Amino acid sequence: MTAPDAPLLDRFASIVGGANALSDAQAIRPYLVEPREKFFGRTPLVLKPGSVEEVSAILALANETRTPIVPQGGNTGLVGGQVPSATGDEIVVSLSRLNRIRSVDTETDAMIAEAGVILADAQGAAAAADRLFPLSLGSEGSCEIGGNLSTNAGGTTVLAYGNTRELTLGVEVVLASGAVWNGLKTLRKDNTGYDLKDVFIGAEGTLGIITAAALKLFVRPRGVSTAFVGVTSPEAALAVFHVARERAGLALTGCEIIPRIGVEATARHIPGVRDPLAHPHPWYVLFEISSGLSEADAEALVEAVFVAAAEKGLVEDGVRAHSLDQAAAFWRLRHTLPEVQKYLGGSIKHDVAVPVAAVPELIERAGAAVAGLMPGARPFPFGHLGDGNIHLNVSQPPDMDKQAFLDRWVEVSEVVHAIVGELGGTISAEHGIGQLKRDMLTRVKSPVEIDLMRRLKKAFDPNGILNPGKVL
Repeated sequence: MTAPDAPLLDRFASIVGGANALSDAQAIRPYLVEPREKFFGRTPLVLKPGSVEEVSAILALANETRTPIVPQGGNTGLVGGQVPSATGDEIVVSLSRLNRIRSVDTETDAMIAEAGVILADAQGAAAAADRLFPLSLGSEGSCEIGGNLSTNAGGTTVLAYGNTRELTLGVEVVLASGAVWNGLKTLRKDNTGYDLKDVFIGAEGTLGIITAAALKLFVRPRGVSTAFVGVTSPEAALAVFHVARERAGLALTGCEIIPRIGVEATARHIPGVRDPLAHPHPWYVLFEISSGLSEADAEALVEAVFVAAAEKGLVEDGVRAHSLDQAAAFWRLRHTLPEVQKYLGGSIKHDVAVPVAAVPELIERAGAAVAGLMPGARPFPFGHLGDGNIHLNVSQPPDMDKQAFLDRWVEVSEVVHAIVGELGGTISAEHGIGQLKRDMLTRVKSPVEIDLMRRLKKAFDPNGILNPGKVL
């Protein structure tokens, strides 16, 4: 494909109007790099459509002229799926202006939100109707619903509510041809053939552009209690999770594992964050229990978990949040773990998952393997203990050059991913494939799976205009 010429760029710009067609180098720069600054791209034009009809017109023209399109939401993705290539022939389509919440229905417990709605705003709209939209991520103040769906985002509540796929009842999608599929049904059961919405969720914009979604809402808990406990090892942390699950059942709505290095780094570098416990511990478990009855019931369940875990010798110390502010402080510590690593120098990151029972073995083996490969490297594993998704990151040795460390990204990742594979895990649990893991896909997917994926791509996007070079 060749870069679109000036007359063609003018045709694209006319669809959204001059104010919503960005070509100035300074104006388009934020759309060309992702948060980790690992991927940089080029584009002659950023289009910001304000309606589904405008998205349809853009794709119809793109399909006609074989112009590649890169859809983009809040640009918080961590695998480069939303960043154009360096060729400069791709047009970025930002969905941020499609930011209306079309409806909130408390009878059917469903919300219809457009792709550009910021996740925190969707949560707020649900709360205003005394409902809960449970998807929760560290980037929820800037990530957008369309991106959440396109990457099948996970977050800290997957344990209780599932990931984005499980929270979606229907989608509205503009296909490569410009045709619009309105699949915004709010049915809880619809067994009429293929479930097409699931084709687009997690496809990272390679099969169509999601413009709106029908999302599940839940009755808001009447009480939420949060605890932060210190433990000696990942094995002890996993045992605490099992105690919490046995005592609280489905009321356990979050369970995260945090290493000592994470607590130290956040307390040192993030304003307003401090170590919740009086003395240091090698590992920590942050867990949350939500009750449909009352705050007192949630607090009693937390206390019961702590007592049972202490009787088994699993916890060394712990504290229950006694206010909303204190609970928010616990979660702020957890959510800032990805951000704080930049203060430790270079960071090689892995978004992996293994069966829950294998989490301690994963952390131990991967940490030892990385240390053997690169003495002085600092393992920084944390994440969603309750669903087996661990962000098995590695911070550089303190005395090593940052770029020299980052140059070994592939080498370190191959060691980590080999262990993940041996444990029956996955190389991408919630971040997607994008550019970062595209070339790894053939090593973890069977030839049959790759063939089926390529057939889907060809069927939905025969001219290859949708987010080329991503996923496949």
